[in-house]
Amino acid sequence: MLSKKFMIILALIVIAIIFIVAVIFYKSEGVEEYQSEDILEEIKDPRQAVIGSSVDGRSIDSYTFGNGNKHLAFVGGIHGGYEWNGTFLAYKFIDYFIENPQAIPKDITVTIIPSANPDGLFKITGKEGRFDISDIPTAKNTTGLGRFNANNVDLNRNFDCKWKSESNWRSKIVSAGSEPFSEPESKTIRDFVKEKDLSAVVFWHSQANAVYASECEDGVLPKTIDILNSYAKASGYTPFETFDSYEVTGDAGDWLASIGIPSIAVELKTHDTVEWQGNLAGVKALFDYFTNS
Repeated sequence: MLSKKFMIILALIVIAIIFIVAVIFYKSEGVEEYQSEDILEEIKDPRQAVIGSSVDGRSIDSYTFGNGNKHLAFVGGIHGGYEWNGTFLAYKFIDYFIENPQAIPKDITVTIIPSANPDGLFKITGKEGRFDISDIPTAKNTTGLGRFNANNVDLNRNFDCKWKSESNWRSKIVSAGSEPFSEPESKTIRDFVKEKDLSAVVFWHSQANAVYASECEDGVLPKTIDILNSYAKASGYTPFETFDSYEVTGDAGDWLASIGIPSIAVELKTHDTVEWQGNLAGVKALFDYFTNS
């Protein structure tokens, strides 16, 4: 018969093996890139900041998750209430990351700016900040109401890439401001970008059912092509390296290209859907790309 001492040693060995297997399983199948509950709690409680204000004094807010060395920014609502669903999608991502902090890899920082044009959003929703679908009026998409800021400037024509005082939106001539960054909202985005060391920026728009690369005088950045294809493949949107439906000047993403920051514009299918699963897959594909690059 086996001695009692031998049995105790054998039991301790078995317990040690079980512990080692459990640790390996936890790292590979449990919390994706994290080992510390403290880090998870930190991500779960995002760092909220007011980074600027609109013409009418409404705040432009940011929500930052994580502390990784690769910083991705996501911006919704630059066209205000006309593209309210981009802002709605941004808030859904904020809620998702609060509930699922493990979704953000440890080498990634995420900042979400849900509404870059709060005055334009207010024209449609009548709400400061967050809103519900029931706040959207039935006739929301008929005239483009809420696309511009309180100075009647199209903010996505007010950035310093091929800027002109008048620009185009489909067949319409729109004001692009008195000079690049003449508007407080575009200045807010500019100053945020210059303060942070960003790896890439994604803008959520509607309604082309596509993903567009950014470009300025020197063309499309190579990394922009990578993130364009990564997001498009995962989300199901059609990728386009150029936008040639009509001339666009002063575009925010194109300005980012001019200063060497990759940027894409994600165009939702309609003005009143968010395609949550597709965009979640697209964002996770960007996480994978930057984690592995």
